[in-house]
Amino acid sequence: MINTLAKLGTFNVWANETLLRRLDSSVAAGHAIAPPVLRLFSHVVNAQCIWIARISGTASPVKVWQEHDLAGIHHWHEQSSDKLRQLCEVTDEAELGRHIQYTNSQGDAYDSLVSDILTHAVTHATYHRAQVATRMREAGLEPVNSDFITYCREQAGQTAPQL
Repeated sequence: MINTLAKLGTFNVWANETLLRRLDSSVAAGHAIAPPVLRLFSHVVNAQCIWIARISGTASPVKVWQEHDLAGIHHWHEQSSDKLRQLCEVTDEAELGRHIQYTNSQGDAYDSLVSDILTHAVTHATYHRAQVATRMREAGLEPVNSDFITYCREQAGQTAPQL
């Protein structure tokens, strides 16, 4: 049986790393990274940290919209992306069905299933990486293709046709 949640967790790491490599190469080529790009990608890694903290019952080390420079994004990616992947991969049925009570950044109380939280964390990151791509293009930088199917094709050894 295919563990879709595990595959999504691995995809999320790949997508974050693919985007980070593009940003690193842009900086190495002398391009500045537009503030909205850093703000949105900071939010991606912050949210991962926050959801991991909620699942584990610990305090989050970051705030929802806390902004980081590129080095800070690398740091929080390293702190959160693989942990999120591991949760998606190894969490058993009992844990997936566990309810988490938490308060969001506006102070509203919620109750969510761990399975829904993990699915949300990956889809939330995908949504904001798409916003990052838009902001990169607006700033004159070529965004990366971080689509799930692109990840699947890469994992299967398929390459994109040359244009």
